[in-house]
Amino acid sequence: MKAIIGLGNPETKYNSTRHNAGFIVVNQILHSKDIRLSEKFKSFFAKKDDVIFLLPLTYMNLSGEAVIEIVNFYKLQPKDLLIIYDDISLDIGTLRFRKDGSDGGHNGIKSIIKHLSSKDFNRLKVGVGPYTGNMDLANFVLQKFTKEENKKMEEIAKIAGDGALEWLETDFEHLQSKYNKKWL
Repeated sequence: MKAIIGLGNPETKYNSTRHNAGFIVVNQILHSKDIRLSEKFKSFFAKKDDVIFLLPLTYMNLSGEAVIEIVNFYKLQPKDLLIIYDDISLDIGTLRFRKDGSDGGHNGIKSIIKHLSSKDFNRLKVGVGPYTGNMDLANFVLQKFTKEENKKMEEIAKIAGDGALEWLETDFEHLQSKYNKKWL
């Protein structure tokens, strides 16, 4: 059993914001596979075969609360998780698979590390930057994409979705060599 988890904020006003890159990618996968979500585990949740799809409803900063619920219920290990989330240090159109690491200042990842008591989970970072520091960071990540950025996000969400599904079946080094780059 493995879980693909997209991070974001649940209200519709956040739909096209930088902080919802994880939701955008997982929703792309769900749409392409015609998978329907229900509400469970403080999340929008779906299970197909041995794969769980999760969009936490806890808001970004409390993402760990939803993640620990599925980890405990399904007896998952951190290595069974792929967390998909926004990265302000990467340009839009850039992807980065990582096996583990620090929270890098990302509050959603910080919450997951806290609740799992582990940094050893898989990540797929989706570039939403670059963040130049010209505005408050919270305002930047909650900012809606421009029309041009939205087009890029639609394209990169398809590529990231393919990578997330490939993660279910291949080794991590292959994913990193294939997907870790600026695509657009």
